[in-house]
Amino acid sequence: MPQIELIMLQVSVLRNNTDEVKKRLAVKQFKQPELVDAIIALDDERKKLQADFDGTQAKVNAASKEIGKMMAQGKKEEAESIKSDVASWKATLEPLKEQMAVVEKQLADTLVILPNLPSSQVPEGKTPEENVVVREGGIKPILAEGAVPHWDLIKQYDLVDFETGAKITGSGFPLYKGKGAKLQRALVSYFLDYNIAAGYTEYIPPYMVNEASAFATGQLPDKEGQMYHATADNFYLIPTAEVPVTNIYRDTILKKEELPVKMTAYSPCFRREAGSFGKDVRGLNRVHQFEKVEIIQIVEPETSYAVLDEMVLHVEELLQSLQLPYRILRLCGGDMGFTSAITYDFEVFSAAQERWLEVSSVSNFEGYQTNRMKCRYKDADGKMQFTHSLNGSSLALPRIVACLLENNQTAEGINLPEVLHGYFGAAKIS
Repeated sequence: MPQIELIMLQVSVLRNNTDEVKKRLAVKQFKQPELVDAIIALDDERKKLQADFDGTQAKVNAASKEIGKMMAQGKKEEAESIKSDVASWKATLEPLKEQMAVVEKQLADTLVILPNLPSSQVPEGKTPEENVVVREGGIKPILAEGAVPHWDLIKQYDLVDFETGAKITGSGFPLYKGKGAKLQRALVSYFLDYNIAAGYTEYIPPYMVNEASAFATGQLPDKEGQMYHATADNFYLIPTAEVPVTNIYRDTILKKEELPVKMTAYSPCFRREAGSFGKDVRGLNRVHQFEKVEIIQIVEPETSYAVLDEMVLHVEELLQSLQLPYRILRLCGGDMGFTSAITYDFEVFSAAQERWLEVSSVSNFEGYQTNRMKCRYKDADGKMQFTHSLNGSSLALPRIVACLLENNQTAEGINLPEVLHGYFGAAKIS
């Protein structure tokens, strides 16, 4: 839970901008705006209890000094009289302290129900259909007659074994093999090299995190049901490398000259919720375990939106290098994640399925995560400020693989984009 100084910082924003906060929460389709008033009321109660505690403690301290003076002057009877008052006052301190702890916990528990406020750039809307297409790129391929979706190509070229994966673990845990495993490795290596060339430092993070880390980046309490939980140790399998990598800077004070911090990491990702039925979950469209390369930046607040544009361009150019048709969406308030202030989704076109598949989200969290993490820096005036955090998929593999297979299928095999030839060791899968 947040420490009291962080609670006070968050409440001050709600108190000073109540109407604006409710307006922005409505953009995100948040259904409990009354919690803003409840939080302010709880903070009022906390302040009153604190004032009562401080006032009583001040009386105890002043009386204790007076008793010392009286004893030194030999006024024992007067001193004993004041001692009884002091004892009475002291008796009220512990209950006040206990009441404050209860109210502070209620305040903290209610605060974490509030999502991050959306940026003013976020369009209004409730459903994915109301997301705004920013731009499209690439050329949609025209497939030859008889072209098939990737789940058939996977069987034809013996790339992924879903049945054995289900036997080993369960449905949604694919077993990559042969050239399928090699393609995975080629893509991961290419994505990492591409990010490193852009100034990102590579990390290999732990694939499980503790509760404090999951809370810091906003997975708890929002996504608790979607994460695999190792209950004996109270660890969570990561849903993305964003969680452990961002937490590298939890409880950290950075120097201004250390910013921006640019990090990249490959990891397997684990998600319990596998979505709907039918074509949405066929083959690699939606699985419980998948591979992803992530980019994360920690930056000064005034630069975070310029950095967001930079990261969007970085992912766009990566998709262009794979010669995949894509589009970029600015998500409407109702389709955004709990922790994000603004999100751009990238989708690639699956020619065989004739549909768009999401392969990346690039988000600016502003100070939401860094507030929880206590990740701060000293500005040019030496004043302590919270940093901003951003992250993006660069890229998520399953649907990239699906589109590479489908869009590049020929009678002679599956052609691979030129950038992958050296990593894969061949120009095609045959």
